[in-house]
Amino acid sequence: MATAAAASASEPEAEPPAGPKAEGEEDEVKAARTRRKVLSRAVAAATYKTMGPGWEQQEEGVSESDGDEEYAMASSADSSAGDYEWEYDEEEEKNQLEIERLEEQLSINVYDYNCHVDLIRLLRLEGELTKVRVAREKMSEIFPLTEELWLEWLHDEISMALDGLDREHVYELFEKAVKDYICPNIWLEYGQYSVGGIGQKGGLEKVRSVFERALSSVGLHMTKGLAIWEAYREFESAIVEAARLEKVHSLFRRQLAIPLYDMEATFAEYEEWSEDPIPESVVQSYNKALQQLEKYKPYEEALLQAEAPRLAEYQAYIDFEMKVGDPARIQLIFERALVENCLVPDLWIRYSQYLDRQLKVKDLVLSVHSRAVRNCPWTVALWSRYLLAMERHGVEHRVISVTFEKALNAGFIQATDYVEIWQAYLDYLRRRVDFKQDSSKELEELRSAFTRALEHLQQEVEERFNESGDPSCVIMQNWARIEARLCNNMQKARELWDSIMTKGNAKYANMWLEYYNLERAHGDTQHCRKALHRAVQCTSDYPEHVCEVLLTMERMEGTLEDWDIAVQKTETRLARVTEQRVKAAEKEAALAQQEEEKAEQRKRVRAEKKALRKKQQPGGGDKRKAEEGKEWGEDGAEQPSKRRRVENSVAPAGPEPDAGQEKGLPEKPAPVDVAPPSKQKEKAAALRREVPKVLHDSSKDSVTVFVSNLPYSMGEPAAKLRPLFEACGEVVEIRPVFSNRGDFRGYCYVEFKEEQSALKALELDRKNMEGRPMFVSPCVDKSKNPDFKVFRYSTALEKHKLFISGLPFSCTKEELEDICKAHGTVKDLRLVTNRAGKPKGLAYVEYENESQASQAVMKMDGMTVKENVIKVAISNPPQRKVPEKPEARRAPGGPMVPRQIYGARGKGRTQLALLPRALQRPGAAAGQAENGPAPRPAVPTSEAAEAPKMSNADFAKLLLRK
Repeated sequence: MATAAAASASEPEAEPPAGPKAEGEEDEVKAARTRRKVLSRAVAAATYKTMGPGWEQQEEGVSESDGDEEYAMASSADSSAGDYEWEYDEEEEKNQLEIERLEEQLSINVYDYNCHVDLIRLLRLEGELTKVRVAREKMSEIFPLTEELWLEWLHDEISMALDGLDREHVYELFEKAVKDYICPNIWLEYGQYSVGGIGQKGGLEKVRSVFERALSSVGLHMTKGLAIWEAYREFESAIVEAARLEKVHSLFRRQLAIPLYDMEATFAEYEEWSEDPIPESVVQSYNKALQQLEKYKPYEEALLQAEAPRLAEYQAYIDFEMKVGDPARIQLIFERALVENCLVPDLWIRYSQYLDRQLKVKDLVLSVHSRAVRNCPWTVALWSRYLLAMERHGVEHRVISVTFEKALNAGFIQATDYVEIWQAYLDYLRRRVDFKQDSSKELEELRSAFTRALEHLQQEVEERFNESGDPSCVIMQNWARIEARLCNNMQKARELWDSIMTKGNAKYANMWLEYYNLERAHGDTQHCRKALHRAVQCTSDYPEHVCEVLLTMERMEGTLEDWDIAVQKTETRLARVTEQRVKAAEKEAALAQQEEEKAEQRKRVRAEKKALRKKQQPGGGDKRKAEEGKEWGEDGAEQPSKRRRVENSVAPAGPEPDAGQEKGLPEKPAPVDVAPPSKQKEKAAALRREVPKVLHDSSKDSVTVFVSNLPYSMGEPAAKLRPLFEACGEVVEIRPVFSNRGDFRGYCYVEFKEEQSALKALELDRKNMEGRPMFVSPCVDKSKNPDFKVFRYSTALEKHKLFISGLPFSCTKEELEDICKAHGTVKDLRLVTNRAGKPKGLAYVEYENESQASQAVMKMDGMTVKENVIKVAISNPPQRKVPEKPEARRAPGGPMVPRQIYGARGKGRTQLALLPRALQRPGAAAGQAENGPAPRPAVPTSEAAEAPKMSNADFAKLLLRK
């Protein structure tokens, strides 16, 4: 291949045609020169390595003469060829500068994947083959290479392999390549290359070994495994020996027993090749494989139709294979998925977990764990699992320690990740110690590791993340437990707990109780009492609980003097805590009052501005007189909306508009014949009659639920809701409520046959219905039960429940649950949404007990979730404002105003007077109030009766001004 490259490089370029140059010719000449120079360098480097420096001196004159001849030919063909050479030199200089920049960047951050790829590409372009090899080896030590990078590297090395040593080097590269990923193309290339060395010692066995390993690795690949089988058969068929025929028969039979694409063609080929009839057992295996192929085809076709990386399709395929349970096929589908999704940590975790629990093959398990941490070095869970797997399979302590050091330098993205990897390593060191001995090398190593862990978190991790990642000092707590329980060294344990308390943990009751429990189990009563007395003075979150524990201990074990001291201290402390809470509540109330006053002030300012704008407008009387002087349709600036409403409601009876109107000339429009209002009312009444009125029987409230917040666009709500509610019991009727125009109003009544079914239906509250949370509540008449509340969640302090704010809107319930369950058992989790079902960035998380909730607050408060810093606190909703009672609703200076006059929401701004101004009497014009028209005095019934009644015709005349 090197000879072919040299021959192609030494061929002279064809002379360009005479005349003007064609478009794009300059680029072709430049590309040809670049390729020739690169290939010449490659061949020169390979030949120099084979023949030594003497070849360079021997061939120097030939090279110069060839160069002169080439230069002469180029000059005779085109006098401006030197310009291209100059451009190439400039490009080469730019590439050298870029290479230096990339090398400098890699010296700073060796984990920059793209930087490695760019450096290899530029070095290869410049023909720096030695540097390319070094760059590739460095990258291969850190990252597994993709199929494209490996094939490119292998092709370059194969082109330069001239002797047996070079061939062994290529074999080593192939072995490294097939370990990174299972790629059929690399295995096929490996097999074909090994055929070229069949003439060497042991060459035949080498070829068969490579092909057999390839079959065991990718022979089950349904779409690409066929090429391996065919290449192996062709190789065996080419060997002219009688014994080889049975080998080919065996390959055919093995292949036909596996479900592969184009099995029919393989079977036909076997029939044609074989001189004897195909055995019945082979035919049965072939038919069985065909049946299996039909089961696998939907998943293979889904992969072919989808676009990379096809993670969802691979996950479905993996689930199917896991149900079937064939270990070889499960391993293959995992490997196929990882080729395209090598940066998905969850996929590596699932694969390694399957191998750890099912196959348990040491070499395979450790190989997968090693590849996982090389692909996703930033994922601490992969490193922790790797350390456990190494310990499980008895790897040497030195190797495990080296792996742990690599993990520390992997560059985790969170400070808590370093705490997790330290815990995994310290657990491993603890399991190595024989605590029956007073002192041992392993115990000293464990203690020094604890010391190093604390220093690492305090210095390096805190310097990088501005936090140690271990605010509750979990590592130090574990160390104290080991010293107390396993080493019987309570003095060291107490020193560690003193250090824990000085790091800001003295205000938490659970920390003191943890220390107290350790003293109860391994210490003495004196230190227990001392710890609880300190806890009473320092605890600020749950002082009542600490005081109760102290009194309980003194009641069981203390003297009268101890009891009196404990009672005095607890009473003093609780009194001080109560005083502090009262002050905090007063301060909070004052702030709330200030906010209310500011809101009221803003409201008054808006009202004053609105009143000022009304006063600045021209007088209403003059404007009304001006309008009365105009005839109907005379004003050219008539509002389009009003004109459209008239034209759409009543067809025009007048003549067609003339040409002047079509051209937009200011002609007076013809009068429009409007239908009498009586006919319009009849039409609207007919429309209303089409919509059935929903009647509700209050006597059936116990078996009826009220469903609201449904989408207005829901078609046939009764039909869509019936299957959902029939799961709760027999449904008698679903009564959706429609507007006068026939539009669904978003709520309905669901009547059941039994009361138990209605109670069960309340569990469907907040269920998603076409993108909105559906509200299901008891059917209660609020006019008879004004104090009834539908809100089902507690509004009081709940110490076992957390309130989380600042969540990103894209955070799902599953993602938040994964975060929260790391700190305890999550009993319930609720994401708060608005009426449209959109998240509000808030959530409530209920834990099993108060201790877990307090731990979660300390560890999660201030955590970053998808670039959002969240706030976590114990759930303590603010007190809701008590609604104003009916007897307090009185008009200023007058009697109580009945609620029914103004409707369900009182008299709001939207309740406008719809009486036409032409019908308003002068006496009706009253003084303007500050925020709208002042209420008119009530007209006596007798005066209202004396007003003349107007017919529909009179009303139309006033409107049309006829």
